[in-house]
Amino acid sequence: MVRITEKLIRKRSEHNELIIGTLEELSLHQEDIEKIEHIGNWCRDLKILLMQSNLVSRLENLNKLKKLEYLNLAINNIERIENLEALESLNKLDLTLNFIGELTTVETLRDNYNLRELFLTGNPCTDFEGYRDYVICALPQLESLDGQEISRTDRLKALRNFKTNRGRIVQLESQYQITRDEQKVRVAETIQQQEESIKDLTEDERSTQFWQQKSEHCPEMRVLMSQYSKRGKDRSNVSLDDATRVPKRDPVLFAPCGRPYSLNAAKLKFNFVDEDDRYELTLHVYKFLDTSLIEVDAQPSYIRVTVKGKIFQLALKEEIQLDASTCQRSSITGHMLIVMPKLNPANVKFDKNKGDQKFEAYKDIPKNDKQKELNGTVDYRNIVNQKTDKASPPIDEDEIPDLI
Repeated sequence: MVRITEKLIRKRSEHNELIIGTLEELSLHQEDIEKIEHIGNWCRDLKILLMQSNLVSRLENLNKLKKLEYLNLAINNIERIENLEALESLNKLDLTLNFIGELTTVETLRDNYNLRELFLTGNPCTDFEGYRDYVICALPQLESLDGQEISRTDRLKALRNFKTNRGRIVQLESQYQITRDEQKVRVAETIQQQEESIKDLTEDERSTQFWQQKSEHCPEMRVLMSQYSKRGKDRSNVSLDDATRVPKRDPVLFAPCGRPYSLNAAKLKFNFVDEDDRYELTLHVYKFLDTSLIEVDAQPSYIRVTVKGKIFQLALKEEIQLDASTCQRSSITGHMLIVMPKLNPANVKFDKNKGDQKFEAYKDIPKNDKQKELNGTVDYRNIVNQKTDKASPPIDEDEIPDLI
């Protein structure tokens, strides 16, 4: 039997930051719950309660939910309507596909003056003659029944034949109750016979025989079907023996000689740049992945990034400076930039005259004798020497032609 616990409710209240005291909507569907309990004490501000596809057999412990507007108990084992009079804010009630045969119990909803929609589709009571007219007259506040709007004509017609319909409904209820009592005895005997016939079989054979045989549509069989279904799920979740278990492949990170391998088990896109003085690695980490799920491990000969347990490792040709390496992540794209300065960079000389560490990249180009003479500063002011050693000859003015 599955019970309603605080842990279960908190698990279903993630949208409310796991706070159950102020919870307004709660979904407990498909949990095989057999009894309603504790909800009225823990979640008094509930407005929507969804408990369809369970095994609830009775409506109870809901009287403290004064703000509840929508109650969904479809596909359960409920056989009568009761204990809902205190739900003064109830606007919609869904009891589809239950086992309600006592139709007169619908009169207990007469005090729920805010009730506007009621669903009873799939219940035995819907097969009674005059069912719709009786419900319309018994609950004058209703606006819709089984998804069909109630018109003024329908209401007047139901009022006209209410006494006759109610007497017929009471008789049909009595006949159904006799049939239901006989069904309970018959199903109990059938279950007992089945248990005796399969007691010597294995669990798999019992399950196979149960699902192949015919069964009646009743609450007892729904409970039994749920038990067999749960056993099947438990068997499928049982781990295999050590001999048949497929071993999980562990990633190989290093060669036998100790050399690190490069691998990308995380399937991340990346860009790697090898500069003269540093390495730059850009990892395309998922944009909405929380940073707490990422681990970065920098070593002299490799860099390793673990994303949700998946390893990305890159081997480096040269050793790096661990204390000078940096790791940054973009708050817009989520990408991660790792900068790793080299320990002994090639083709780089240090500027020792300055306190800070700066590098000058240069190329070893051979120089001829003429290029070596050009070393030093250039006096650009005396590139053209205006003073000449030889004096210029005097100008003969007679040789200059007259101006016209």
